[in-house]
Amino acid sequence: MTQELRRTLGVFDAVVIGLGSMVGAGIFAALAPAAHAAGTGLLAALALAAAVAYCNAMASARLAARYPASGGTYVYGRERLGPFWGYLAGWGFVVGKTSSCAAMALTVGAYVWPGQAHLVAVVAVVALTAVNYGGVRKSAWVTRAIVALVLAVLAAVVAACLGSSSAGHPDVGLSGGGAGLLQAAGLLFFAFAGYARIATLGEEVRDPARTIPRAVPLALGIALVVYVCVAVAVLSVLGAGGLGSATAPLADAVRAAGAPG
Repeated sequence: MTQELRRTLGVFDAVVIGLGSMVGAGIFAALAPAAHAAGTGLLAALALAAAVAYCNAMASARLAARYPASGGTYVYGRERLGPFWGYLAGWGFVVGKTSSCAAMALTVGAYVWPGQAHLVAVVAVVALTAVNYGGVRKSAWVTRAIVALVLAVLAAVVAACLGSSSAGHPDVGLSGGGAGLLQAAGLLFFAFAGYARIATLGEEVRDPARTIPRAVPLALGIALVVYVCVAVAVLSVLGAGGLGSATAPLADAVRAAGAPG
C-alpha cells in the first residue's frame, strides 16, 4: 500500500520554499555572465526571462492543481502524454536539478571560501540534504531562515550601491544584440527556475488546487522585484562592462561602492 505524505504546508510556506529555490545562488552568479552576453541589454534580458518563467510557472501551477501528487514534471508528462514522456520528463528534471545544485553549491563556495570552493560546496550539499531528510516541516523552517538572511544581504547590497557617491544611471540599451539578449535571458532564467519546487509539493500542501496556483505567481513576483532592484543597483556602480567581467558580481559591486564589509 502506498504511503501518503502529510499535507502540512500552507500558502506562506509554499511561497517561502519557492523563494528559497529562486532567490539564492542564481542572483549571486548569473548577473555577470548575463551582462557579458547582453551588455546594456541586461535589464531587457531580465524582463524576457521573467516573461518566459511566468508562462512556464503558470502552466506548472495549473498542472500541479489538477494532479496534486509528488513528482512534478514526471507526473504531468505521464498523465498528459503517456509513460514514456513522463519518464523522459522526470529524468530531465533530475539531471537539470542536479546540475543546478552543483552550480549553486560552487557559487556558495566561491563566495564563502574561494580557495576551497569545492570543499565548501560538498559540505553545503551534505548539510542541506540532511535537513531535507528530516522532513518537509523542518526544511520549511530552515528555508525561512535562509530566505530571510539572503533577502537581508541583498537589501544591504542594494542600499550600499544606490547610496554610494559612485552610483550613476544604469546602462540601458541593446549593445549585445539579439543573440546576446537571448543568451542572457537563458542565463537569467536559471535564477527563476526554482518555482518548479512548489509544484513538486503536490502531496504536502493543504488544498493544493488553491494553494499552488496562488503560491507560484506570488513567489515569482517577489523574486522578480528583488532581481530588478539588485540588477539596477549593481549596474549603477559597475556598469554593464564592469559587471560582465566580475567574478563575484555582488561582492565586487559593494567593494566598488566603498562598503567592502
